[in-house]
Amino acid sequence: MKDEISRVLTMVEEGKIDKDKASELITILQGKEQPERVILKKEVPYGNKMLKIRVISEEGDNVNVNLPINLVKAVLKVGTNIAEKIPEAEKYVKDINIDLLIEAIENELGGQIVDIKSANGDKVFVVIE
Repeated sequence: MKDEISRVLTMVEEGKIDKDKASELITILQGKEQPERVILKKEVPYGNKMLKIRVISEEGDNVNVNLPINLVKAVLKVGTNIAEKIPEAEKYVKDINIDLLIEAIENELGGQIVDIKSANGDKVFVVIE
């Protein structure tokens, strides 16, 4: 670095640059004014995203489920027809608007979609990322 600063000072003496430009160059050489690095986060195509379900219980029982979003979409489309044919399953899916869920996926809904914290300390998170 000293060699570079000496060259800058020599350029001033020779009249090749003025003292303001020399000051700017020396500041850069000393690292006081380094350009900020910008790292762009590459966006993952929506079809490659995951539906992540996290359940954290107060007792230490934790559940982590990662499902490809395309699999979720396919299961939603096929699963409702299957559930309708299973007598006991109907009571669990009757209040779920499957078309609304499929529409949300087709419109590339992302981010956190469920955040539950129960009174006993259990937590449930559902995220698409």
